[in-house]
Amino acid sequence: MQKRRLGRTDLFIAPLVLGGNVFGWTADEKTSFDLLDRFVGAGLNAIDTADAYSRWVPGNKGGESETIIGKWMKERGNRDQVVVVTKVGSDMGQGHKDLSAAYIEKAVEASLRRLQTDAIDLYLSHWPDPTTPYEETLGAYEKLLAKGKVRHIGCSNLDAGQLRAALDVASLRSLPRYEVLQPEYNLYDRSSFDGPLRDLCVAEDIGVITYFSLAKGFLSGKYRGEADLGQSERGEDIGSYLNPRGMRILAALDAVSARHSAKPAEVALAWAIARPGVTAPIASATKPSQMDSLIKAVSLKLTSDDMAELDKASG
Repeated sequence: MQKRRLGRTDLFIAPLVLGGNVFGWTADEKTSFDLLDRFVGAGLNAIDTADAYSRWVPGNKGGESETIIGKWMKERGNRDQVVVVTKVGSDMGQGHKDLSAAYIEKAVEASLRRLQTDAIDLYLSHWPDPTTPYEETLGAYEKLLAKGKVRHIGCSNLDAGQLRAALDVASLRSLPRYEVLQPEYNLYDRSSFDGPLRDLCVAEDIGVITYFSLAKGFLSGKYRGEADLGQSERGEDIGSYLNPRGMRILAALDAVSARHSAKPAEVALAWAIARPGVTAPIASATKPSQMDSLIKAVSLKLTSDDMAELDKASG
């Protein structure tokens, strides 16, 4: 499996990251273990999670995904074979997003405990926290890096102006900078990353791992009309994609899929993998068959004509 360097870090990852948001939600522990086994068995190595996964499920309090991943790594004895990405800053019951130094210091210990590890490979600020200065947040990360509890830091959901400001503070105050960005990005949702944000990441050599890379499942092609929305837990979030542009994108995915004897989801991920500035898309699976399909996407090579057809449909 050809690995890609994640920005300026010493982390090398396969060009597809496994999304752990489903662990403890739509995938129970046994299923999650099976999915993780298939993923690493195929030579892929990066797993994305967050302390808040899956707090939205009735009866959950957050940390369920990290706990499952931690138990799996412990049982398999493979911690050194995987790159663990987790996040901090979401509302975990405190009522607001929080990137204060005091909160990060507590939250990282809880994540380390759930993951049953001594160090997190990549620790991301999950959301912007307008109440906490970048200097305070980066200063907290500096201490974690010095103690070896975190190997590298990054951020999620920052726009170009916010990321530029964070980089400037890091430079001015001689603090560690965000080395990785996690933006929402897929064939349908392109506007927030394509343009100034992507240009900044390329110029600053910042690694990029994209989330909602299949547009919450819409780009799998299984949602073609209102009647299809009841097929999954995420169906209610997909209605906004059922418009003329969304249908154009699905038609282009169908055409490219037919030429490659591939599934629409595989083509959509192959498109993201090939996009300038993207290190790897994140995608999740809840069934072995879905995982096998995700793995196929890594070896699918789209032609320039394929890329142009998809770009035109999603323009």
